[in-house]
Amino acid sequence: MDDEKIAQTRQPSGHHTDAYATKLVDKTASWQQKVAKLSPGKQEDKSQPAGGFDDTPIPSAPPGFTVRFTFHRATNLPMADLNSFSSDPYVYAQLNTGLSTRHKQDPYMRFRTPTIRRSTEPVWDCQWIVANIPASGFKLKARIYDEDPADHDDRLGNVHVNVDSIGDDWPGIREQSFKIKKRMGSKRAYLIRGCAAMFSKNLQMSGNLFVSAEVLGRTEVGNNGGRVWTVGPCAWSRHYSPLIGFIAGTKDYAKKGEGSGESYNFQANQIQLAGPVPPELYHRYVEFRPFIAGMFNSKSLQGRILNRALHHQHSRIYNYDRSTVYGSFPSPSKDMSLQFLDLVHYDRGGRIFTYVITLDGMWRFTETGKEFGIDLLSKHTMHSDVNIYIAFSGEFFIRRLKTPHKDAEDEGQETHPAAEIEGGPPCESPPSDPGYYALYIDNDSGTYRPNSKMLPLLKKFMHRNLPGVKIVTLDCLKDEKKMTRLKQEQRERKKKEGKTQVFLQDDGSSSISSSDASELERRLNADGTAGQGGKEGGGEERHETMSGESRESRDVVNGGGGQEREEKADREDYLAGESNEKARPQ
Repeated sequence: MDDEKIAQTRQPSGHHTDAYATKLVDKTASWQQKVAKLSPGKQEDKSQPAGGFDDTPIPSAPPGFTVRFTFHRATNLPMADLNSFSSDPYVYAQLNTGLSTRHKQDPYMRFRTPTIRRSTEPVWDCQWIVANIPASGFKLKARIYDEDPADHDDRLGNVHVNVDSIGDDWPGIREQSFKIKKRMGSKRAYLIRGCAAMFSKNLQMSGNLFVSAEVLGRTEVGNNGGRVWTVGPCAWSRHYSPLIGFIAGTKDYAKKGEGSGESYNFQANQIQLAGPVPPELYHRYVEFRPFIAGMFNSKSLQGRILNRALHHQHSRIYNYDRSTVYGSFPSPSKDMSLQFLDLVHYDRGGRIFTYVITLDGMWRFTETGKEFGIDLLSKHTMHSDVNIYIAFSGEFFIRRLKTPHKDAEDEGQETHPAAEIEGGPPCESPPSDPGYYALYIDNDSGTYRPNSKMLPLLKKFMHRNLPGVKIVTLDCLKDEKKMTRLKQEQRERKKKEGKTQVFLQDDGSSSISSSDASELERRLNADGTAGQGGKEGGGEERHETMSGESRESRDVVNGGGGQEREEKADREDYLAGESNEKARPQ
């Protein structure tokens, strides 16, 4: 694959600063090479680049406990939106324990609740079940944010919960109220709240977050309790981006009464797989270019520029707004398999997807292909949010089987693509039985180069999380000819059925922001031919459910979300001297 090529983002008639940014990256690379020549040091072995499969064992520790956290509700939140005198709050939690990690760069355990719209008294009642928390307790950081895709998510406050020890007889925390610390919250939001409180005696300035934590029992992990993982729920989310869709040339069609039309859109997906991820699935980025280490570690000027750009791109692709669709399942089930098939549009259109599975089992994927306008959109570095270590990465695609009770690789088994099989796409609706489908998944990733010997473990893990779906693994080296043939058949099917589309259900509302609309209009007017790779078709009216994505047209200066934002928040909390709040035993 071309993962090893850090390609430039091609934007039709983009902002004039884009050219300067590209020149700056190239210039810093030149400076870095000159400094390296002048600096004395040992010559590294160039025979094999560092990275790839890492067999570092999990540090030994006794088995821990499975704990269920519940984020119930919050009260008296500040008003981050001046227009509605309200907020769109969600909780972003981070769990820390005393367990040692294999490497200090291993990502933290994190969890996000859905967003509650227009409320300063939100009720989430959202659970997060984590296994193998040690008897030495935990520290839970819960940061409350206001979702604002038109600008940046404002922090509304923090709650830090410190539990010194847990055990079978630990009483737990039962819907306990924790005062929200305002020190690092949005000054604008609290100013609006303060002004409103001047005119109403019922409004208070101090808010509270209600949290529960309950031990469900000891975690059965054998003799090694050296890591924690998410048991459930298996949450999923589907993210839409019309501006990225315009740049990439992907469109959606949706029935909405009479008329016809189309609109640009791009879809990104996340599914929390039920853990634990097999410990052997542990891979580090590969230093196939001199600047790659700097990109992941931000240790050089060029590396910091690329690192920040990729963090920002991740936050743009997996952006949360009013068009984001949420859902969850208590555990893997047939319904969860069907939801996955719906996210990938079953066997329609010969799609191929790029994916990353994180160490905690978060599965992220988007469609990929040579026709996409932005090369970095489908790259594993972006999907991982520039994480140094992941579980696995590669590409996958879906095929429908003619005979569901036979294995996908049985002799005589026909699949769509490439064969024409009745009872499903493109002419009929897809069957609702997961047994009709096979997931072909490989290790084709130049960024992390997963070890092919781990494919059987990946197959077992995916089979456990997608009941009914047949799993076929492909080694990108050993099965290169077969993999190339199968993917070529997928591409031929895409050409035959038309450019890949994103089919959406219309909700009768429009959520596109004015800034996004003007940006799309500017780009369309500037270059009428750009992004026209999508198939021109009629018979259906334009779908209006677009997400507000003004982040797409902003520079990197605002930074991204997720990992980068939380690291910045950690530094701010540390400098502010915020201490953890100790939970009261119930």
